[in-house]
Amino acid sequence: MTTLQVQIPETLLDRMRELAERENMSVGEFAASSLAEKVEALEKYDHFQQRAARGSREKFLRAMSKAPHVPPVSPDQPPPK
Repeated sequence: MTTLQVQIPETLLDRMRELAERENMSVGEFAASSLAEKVEALEKYDHFQQRAARGSREKFLRAMSKAPHVPPVSPDQPPPK
């Protein structure tokens, strides 16, 4: 593991302490976990941006044209047999 020193506002550190205690974690574990979640979120965002760039309205409409034309089913009704 690597040590990282960062300067953060005291109010943020206070909030981190509260949340870390609630989660039964040290502040360091909480910070590492929070950072990992942020990195994962940004990587997912990048992934979906790349996927979206490959899509097109024409491909979407072509795929939708293959779906059967049936009226929507109410969530209160049992599915058709």
